[in-house]
Amino acid sequence: MEKDVYILAIESSCDETAAAVVKNGRYVLSNVISSQIELHKLYGGVVPEIASRKHIEKINQVIEEALEQAGMTLEEMDAIGVTYGPGLVGALLVGVAEAKAIAYAANKPLVGVHHIEGHISANYIENLELEPPFVCLVVSGGHTHLVVVDDYGKYQIIGRTRDDAAGEAFDKVARAIGLGYPGGPKIDKLSKEGNPNAIKFPKAHIEDGKYDFSFSGVKSAVLNYINGAQMKGETIVEADIAASFQKAVTDVLVEHAMMAVKDFGMKKFAIAGGVASNSTLRGAMKEACEKNGIEFYYPSPILCTDNAAMIGAAAYYEYMAGVRHGWDLNAVPNLKLGERI
Repeated sequence: MEKDVYILAIESSCDETAAAVVKNGRYVLSNVISSQIELHKLYGGVVPEIASRKHIEKINQVIEEALEQAGMTLEEMDAIGVTYGPGLVGALLVGVAEAKAIAYAANKPLVGVHHIEGHISANYIENLELEPPFVCLVVSGGHTHLVVVDDYGKYQIIGRTRDDAAGEAFDKVARAIGLGYPGGPKIDKLSKEGNPNAIKFPKAHIEDGKYDFSFSGVKSAVLNYINGAQMKGETIVEADIAASFQKAVTDVLVEHAMMAVKDFGMKKFAIAGGVASNSTLRGAMKEACEKNGIEFYYPSPILCTDNAAMIGAAAYYEYMAGVRHGWDLNAVPNLKLGERI
């Protein structure tokens, strides 16, 4: 019988300070998240300097709590996993410095993890039967990637956004209709009261990249619609705008995802990232997968947002593949998926 592997994982790439203990890449013994959302709401978005300072304040506490909840000690960990990119450089540096210090002091291997790989790996936690290969759509505030997961740690990015990420477009549209930050959950909630077919917003199709996305056009169309209505003195129905915008984005995401699954001959499809908790997107993907005979996987909302359990899952597979980082590991804010530094 193989020995169990325990990873202490740390995540600090944006505005969540998180730590978790994960066993064998699939079993979460603790998952502690200290969110800064209330703080950044005042500014309508994440302020990098404030995020970094908050991480410094909270990181020791969340790590201690993660070990305590797991009922384990640092000595019992097999490795320390940490997000080292992409993300906000100051925020990443806090987690990386902490992980290096702990790994050095406790004489444990250090495993740097790509943040997007973490999001993809969140699907392994609640779907024990899921194994590569499969196609995964990663949708968050900073990324919209369509990825073929060939194996653990082996990825092909076949589609990406040419401009705004889906989550970024949600935030900007939410701001335009006066919902505030964070925009995604608020648009999701408001859209339930609206008519998704009330306004026909454009869906971008890119000639030289059939799996690529573009959301700046639909965002601009929403802003133009609002400005036009205001100039003419017409009534603006925020719920209809939210529902119609959400439908335009969801339709494109579903269309591209199903095209990729068919083209690559896959029978499994997963979603990941903050926007993956959007109820309209989940519903539309579920329906499309059922229609096409595809197995559909998705994490619980708590594992869609930034968390350390997903980093622990990814770190396990990197650790088992023999990946180890030295004390020169640094934060890489624009780290590409599949790139190792």
